[in-house]
Amino acid sequence: MNLTDRLLVSVDNALRTVSGAVHAARPNPAGRVPDHDLDAEQRRLSGALMRVNHVGEVCAQALYQAQALTAGSDTLQQEMVQAAREETDHLAWTQQRLAELGDRVSLLNPLWYAGAFGIGLLAGRLGDRVSLGFVVETERQVEAHLAGHLSRLPVADERSRAIVEAMKEDERRHADHALAAGGMELPAPVRWLMRSAAKVMTVTAHRI
Repeated sequence: MNLTDRLLVSVDNALRTVSGAVHAARPNPAGRVPDHDLDAEQRRLSGALMRVNHVGEVCAQALYQAQALTAGSDTLQQEMVQAAREETDHLAWTQQRLAELGDRVSLLNPLWYAGAFGIGLLAGRLGDRVSLGFVVETERQVEAHLAGHLSRLPVADERSRAIVEAMKEDERRHADHALAAGGMELPAPVRWLMRSAAKVMTVTAHRI
C-alpha cells in the first residue's frame, strides 16, 4: 500500500478502536470458562481492572499503527500490522468481558489513542531499532502489569483471569520477536518516563 492507503487504514482503525466496533479473529480465551457469581465489590474491582486492560489495548492499537506508518522496511511494517491484529483480539476480549461485568470502557479512550499514536510516531521516526526497542520495553512493562492484575483479580473471576493470562502470553511473545528483530535497549530515563506515563494512565483509567 502507498502512504495514502496506509493513512486511510490508520484512520479507519482509530475510528473502530475508539467506537468499539472491533471483532476478534481468535476465540475468546474465556470460552467455556464458567462465569461465577461475584459480589458487588468483586465485580467493581474486576470491572476497573479490565477497563484498565482495555485502555492498554486501545493504546497498543495506536502505537502499532503509528509505528507501522513510520517503519523503515516493508518487513517491519508487516510485523507491526500483524501485532496490531493480535492486539485487536485483546481489545475485543476485554470489551466483551466489561459488558459481561456490567461495566464500561474508559470515557477518555479518544485521548488515550491520540496520545499513544503521537508517541508511536516519535518512536518510529527515530529509526527501526529504536522503534523495535520501544516495542520490547512496552510489552515487557505490559506483561508485568498483567501479572500484577492476575494477583489482584478475584479468584472466582475465572473468565477475566483466562483473558488476562492469554494476553500476557501474547505480550511476552511480541517482546521476544521485537528483541530478536534487532530492538535496542532504551536508555534508563526513557524507560522511567514510559513507566511514569503508564502509571498515570492506569490510575486514571481505573476510575474514568
